[in-house]
Amino acid sequence: MKKITFLFVFLLGLTFHSNAQQSVAREWNETLLDAIRSDFARPTVHARNLFHSSMAMYDAWAIFDSQASTIFLGKTYQGYTCNFTGIANPADVAAARHEIISYAMYRLLTHRFANSPGGAATQQSFDDHFTNDGYSIAFTSTDYSTGSYAALGNYLAQEIIAFGAQDNSNEVADYGNLNYTPVNDPLILELYEDNDNINPDRWQPLAFDVFIDQGGNVFPADTPNFLSPEWGLVKPFCLLPEDLDIFNDPGYDCYVYNDPGPPIYIQNSNEDGFTDPYKWHFALVASWSSHLDPVDPTMIDISPGAIGNFDIANYPETFTEYQAFYDFTNGGDAGTGHALNPSTNMPYAANVVKRSDYARVLAEFWADGPDSETPPGHWFTIMNYVSDYPGFEKKMSGQGLILSDLEWDVKSYLTLGGAMHDSAVDIWGIKGYYDYIRPISAIRYMATKGQSTDNTTPEGIASYDPHGLPLIPGLIEIVKTGDPLEVADPTNLGKIKIFAWKGPDFIANPDTDIAGVDWILGTHWWPYQRGTFVTPPFAGYLSGHSTFSRAASEVLTNLTGDPFFPGGMGTFDIVQNDFLVFEEGPTQNMTLQWATYRDASDQTSLSRIWGGIHPPIDDIKGRIIGEKIGIDAFNLAVTYFDGTLSTATIENEEAIKLYPIPFNNELHITQTTNESLTIALYSLDGKQVLNSDLTSNSTTIDVSVLAAGIYFAKFFNQNNSTVLVKKVIKN
Repeated sequence: MKKITFLFVFLLGLTFHSNAQQSVAREWNETLLDAIRSDFARPTVHARNLFHSSMAMYDAWAIFDSQASTIFLGKTYQGYTCNFTGIANPADVAAARHEIISYAMYRLLTHRFANSPGGAATQQSFDDHFTNDGYSIAFTSTDYSTGSYAALGNYLAQEIIAFGAQDNSNEVADYGNLNYTPVNDPLILELYEDNDNINPDRWQPLAFDVFIDQGGNVFPADTPNFLSPEWGLVKPFCLLPEDLDIFNDPGYDCYVYNDPGPPIYIQNSNEDGFTDPYKWHFALVASWSSHLDPVDPTMIDISPGAIGNFDIANYPETFTEYQAFYDFTNGGDAGTGHALNPSTNMPYAANVVKRSDYARVLAEFWADGPDSETPPGHWFTIMNYVSDYPGFEKKMSGQGLILSDLEWDVKSYLTLGGAMHDSAVDIWGIKGYYDYIRPISAIRYMATKGQSTDNTTPEGIASYDPHGLPLIPGLIEIVKTGDPLEVADPTNLGKIKIFAWKGPDFIANPDTDIAGVDWILGTHWWPYQRGTFVTPPFAGYLSGHSTFSRAASEVLTNLTGDPFFPGGMGTFDIVQNDFLVFEEGPTQNMTLQWATYRDASDQTSLSRIWGGIHPPIDDIKGRIIGEKIGIDAFNLAVTYFDGTLSTATIENEEAIKLYPIPFNNELHITQTTNESLTIALYSLDGKQVLNSDLTSNSTTIDVSVLAAGIYFAKFFNQNNSTVLVKKVIKN
């Protein structure tokens, strides 16, 4: 049978170099990814699952490390205190860590996937993995005071589950929405009705006879709700309070980190419609849809020597820069590629393929479905692929000693999981607040209205509307007398047609059929997706794929100390006519290639345009925010790894406040009096280790020279009298 599920093919490619023996963290990560593939495709929920599980495994490792600090166990994390009174150091540290991780992961995943549509098979996989390692499902004690590492694992899972019940994800109500209501009525896909009575700047639900999500699961409603519009409320890992805005425009609080500002809204101008940025962005999506016909002979070079290699400083900001960045007609962007492979010091060989095959494969490869581990999980598979590459040295940032498999895995998972989790918090907060329209709704809306270019000719006057699509010869035109669409149905005369992928109605057997590209009514335009899925059930602005991928690329770059894949190139082989799921293809064997992690990220972003899911306006600001999150997540994680996280225990609320800084070796002090003060830090043996004047109401003091430990901060007035003493703990 031809159709092997996408993820099975993907994993064969990315685990080709897998070691025979993996760490317990890697084994449970793979088990979790399998569980995600059998669950509903919920990127927000699974980014959280990946982070919480990674935090559990990291803490189980860190409690027996002399330098590292735990994140959750024995700490107050995001307002939740997880008490921990300690446990005896084991004679066999590796065995104790294995036991704690196994019990923690088994209990946590059993809880999180209890209501999964693949629940029975998923639970069986948890049971089999757990018992095959010799552990007892019946042992449920959380009393680790007995010295039981199994009980400590159960306790750690219990506490993370309790934290998750109050982290604002609304897990107790199956992550349901609290306040959000769509402003537009659903678009009924089967009926091809006019779509003119909507707000063209806001998200529109899609109504299906049957909805099957990216994970291949039949959805329990034919009009899926907006997924996680209030996810900005969820307690983050590295997102900072100073980057948070709380907006109340809809009548309830919307939590938005790193606010990108509004997207582009449709204009009412009577000028040529193509000068309207809104129309340009969505018309570009329609234009790239014309590239999806395997009959098209256009060939392109997709080697790292020809594409990729962008600096974030070159990303567009103005409309003119967007127009220069994306190739409206031919597809792709302005990337020039890399001159040499740094591992071989040789040029990258050309990799010439059909543009139509490349565009179709990208749309499906990065779509993460069917059987999807969702975009956050997709990057975990890439992380695992990098870890397994022959000769890859597991050194933190490429420096120092080679880490054990377990230490490398728990540290890399924690960092990547934190970045994926916060990307979801950030972007879905933005999605919920700005509530921006998707291409299928925008294009069908404008096509229903007419065209916005010609208001002078008789045909143009009849079809003109300021909200109509711009006319582009060869891409977007008016149906005229004698046109095949008019011959087939005379009522189509004067309507707007698009030269685009024809859609799922033209595929009877996905093993043998292709839809192809032809002139279709604009009101019949489809994204390059399965007809039972069409578009993810949430707003477009900003792109989750762009943000997740850019954040992940920064994490991988910083973890490995190298922007390039091992060997200077990551690859994935595609087999002719044995990869695409909802139509036949590709027409030839091909290999996807990426020089750097950022190149792979940028390719992900382009795939969503070719797939008809996002216009460019959704993309760039997602990449920018993703870069910030990836770097911040790495910097914060390192402070846990090195035990250098500065925290302050405030003993009273007098005139001085000490604030913890979660990602560096700085102590922040806010002074609420006008008195000139000096601070001195003393170690427990009474030695002064630091002295500094408070020169303003807010002062930052470098404490990187101090070892981890307990210190006392004494504040002195101008008379050198002690006015306040506070305890400071440097972890």
